[in-house]
Amino acid sequence: MDPYAVILYPLMTESASIMVEKENKLVFMVSLKASKTDIRKAMEELYEVKVEDINTQITPQGEKKAFIKLHPDFKATDVAIKLGIL
Repeated sequence: MDPYAVILYPLMTESASIMVEKENKLVFMVSLKASKTDIRKAMEELYEVKVEDINTQITPQGEKKAFIKLHPDFKATDVAIKLGIL
């Protein structure tokens, strides 16, 4: 899948900003059809980071949310600043 079709947009809420700072995680809304492997490849290609773990959740609105934990060598705050969400 095309990386731009997999990752739709970053999500920055109060709880997501706490995850960025304390757990080295980023939260993105992703395509419903995207698998964890697709999300991992898209993240690593688009943002040049190494992904350690991914958890996904389908929201009550029918959208798919991905919680992406980065490898300790990479900082989620740096990616968030680059995206302009922090």
